[in-house]
Amino acid sequence: MKILVAIVRVIVGVLFIFSGLIKANDPIGLSYKMQEFFELWKLSSLNGITLTLSILMIAFEIIAGAALLLGWKKKWIAWLLLLLIVFFTFLTGYAYLSGKFSNCGCFGDCIPISSKTSFIKDLILLVLILFLFINLRYIKPVFSEKTTAVLMVLVTLFSFLGQWYTLKYLPVLDCLPFKEGSFIPDKLKIPANAVPDSTEIIFVYEKAGKKIEFNAEQFPADFNDSTYKFIDRYDKLIKAGANNIPEIRGFDFTDTAGNNITQQLLEAGHILLLFNEDMSHPVSDWKKGFEPVYQNARAQGIPVYIISSTAIPVKQAIAGTPFKDLDVLAGDRVMIRMAARTNPTLYLLKKGTVAGKWSYKNFNEALKELTALKTTR
Repeated sequence: MKILVAIVRVIVGVLFIFSGLIKANDPIGLSYKMQEFFELWKLSSLNGITLTLSILMIAFEIIAGAALLLGWKKKWIAWLLLLLIVFFTFLTGYAYLSGKFSNCGCFGDCIPISSKTSFIKDLILLVLILFLFINLRYIKPVFSEKTTAVLMVLVTLFSFLGQWYTLKYLPVLDCLPFKEGSFIPDKLKIPANAVPDSTEIIFVYEKAGKKIEFNAEQFPADFNDSTYKFIDRYDKLIKAGANNIPEIRGFDFTDTAGNNITQQLLEAGHILLLFNEDMSHPVSDWKKGFEPVYQNARAQGIPVYIISSTAIPVKQAIAGTPFKDLDVLAGDRVMIRMAARTNPTLYLLKKGTVAGKWSYKNFNEALKELTALKTTR
C-alpha cells in the first residue's frame, strides 16, 4: 500500500504543479476564461476580480502540488486538494455537459484539450485524491521540517513572482497565434482540414393560426392546400463541424474616417502596431519608453499605428505627447486581448509576418531591433 500511495502522490503532485506552471505562463488568459463563465452565469460584475482569482488559483495549484510531494501539512493540503478538484470537476463537467465551451483552459493555450477530456481527467484526479485522503497515514515528509519550510517559501515566491513576470513582460512561452514568426494572413483562414457544419433548411409556414416547421424531405401531404402561408426559413444545425474556425478572428481595423485599412497594414514592408486595449494603463506608464521607438521609426519612414477598442479616448489621451499625430485605429476588443497580453504590446510586422513583439516594459528592446533594422534596409 505504501508503494501505491507513493506513486499516486507523485502523479497528483506533479500534475498539479505542471497544470499550475502552464497557466502561470499566461495568467491573464485564465482570467479571460473565467470571465466567459461569469458572463454565461450572469455574474459579469465579478469580471473585475478574475485576474486576482486567476493568480491565486494558479499559485495554489503549484504550492499544493509541491506540498503534497514534500509531505508538508498533509491534512490541510489533502482537504484543500479535495475541495479544489471538486470545484474543477464541477467546472469541467459543466463545460462538457452544457456544450458551451470547447476548451475549459485547464492547461492554458499551450496544451488545448477538449472539455470532455478535461472532465475525464478531473474525475480520475478526484478518485486519486480521495484515495490519498483515505491513506494519509502513509504520507511522510521527505525532508526535515526546517528544510521543508524553506522549500515551501521558495515555491510560494516562485509561484507569484513567475506570474508577475509574465504579466509585465509577456508569456515566456508564446502559444498564441500572434507569436513571433506567425504569418497573420494564414491565421485568418479556415484550416485546410476543417470539417464544415452539417445543416438542413427548415421552412416555417402558418396554417390555421399554427406555425408548422418541416424540411425539404418532409413536406406535409396537404402542402398544396392554399391555406399554408410562408413565414420564414432558417438553417438548422444537424452536426457541428470540427476545426472550422480561424485561429485569428476579428482582425479588422478602421481609421477615423471609417475606412478599413487591414489589408494595407498586412501588405506593408515594415510597420509598427501598438495594441492598446483601453486606458486601464495610462499613457504615462509607457510614454517614456515609446517616444524613442516612435522617433526612430518615423526617421526610417516606418508607419506606426495605435490599435484600440476605445480609439477615441486613446486619441484624446495622447494629445499632449510627441506622438499625438499617430492614427488610432478601432479594433475588436477580443482580438486585441489575444494579441496584447500586456497593455500595451508593440508589434513589428513585415508583410504580414510578426517580426517582433514587445511588452511596454521592453520597449528598449524594440528600439534596439529598429536600430539594427536601419543598418540592413
